Amino acid sequence: LWSKHQRELCSSHGFSENQLILWKYPTMTKIQEFKGHTARVLHMDQSPDGGCVVSAAADETLRFWDVFGSAPNERKGKALSMGNFCGSPMIR
Repeated sequence: LWSKHQRELCSSHGFSENQLILWKYPTMTKIQEFKGHTARVLHMDQSPDGGCVVSAAADETLRFWDVFGSAPNERKGKALSMGNFCGSPMIR
């Protein structure tokens, strides 16, 4: 998934870590890894505001990640927060 606000992309992976990875484009430098699934990631999608990513895995869970954060113009004068769903990494 491409960030709507930055030159970054997020990829999902399976064995052996089952993680999402945030990359800086075009250097493809790894910025951060997001771990939590216990089985391979099968699908991921982005929230309408572009800040959160939801991942679905073979471990039968959905996890919400604050991968891209808020848009740069929304950050001015506000403390960054996890948002409504991104604060909880998994739906029960």
